[in-house]
Amino acid sequence: MGEFWSTTILNYFIAMGVVLGGSVLGGVGAFFGNDPPMDAMLRLSEQLKIWALVAALGGTFDTIKSFEVHILGGELHQAFQQMIFILSAFFGAHVGTVLIRWLIQGEV
Repeated sequence: MGEFWSTTILNYFIAMGVVLGGSVLGGVGAFFGNDPPMDAMLRLSEQLKIWALVAALGGTFDTIKSFEVHILGGELHQAFQQMIFILSAFFGAHVGTVLIRWLIQGEV
């Protein structure tokens, strides 16, 4: 069970890191490109959510395929674990977006 929780926590922080890192570095790029960096950071944090999920899960096709195989094979416990991994990555990406909004004092 230790591997399950470590993977869950890892997915959470990978997704959050993709959103935070991409938004902050995108804001730096917007600054050098003479665009408003805070607007770019807010926009990027929303756009990077789906890519954060993909990065954290290692590719959505593998996760969906695994989900299908476990449900059709009657291994509901494994399917439940995959759902927890997906939710963990989603919450990590969402928390990253909320942190960016908080950082730039946007609406939460």
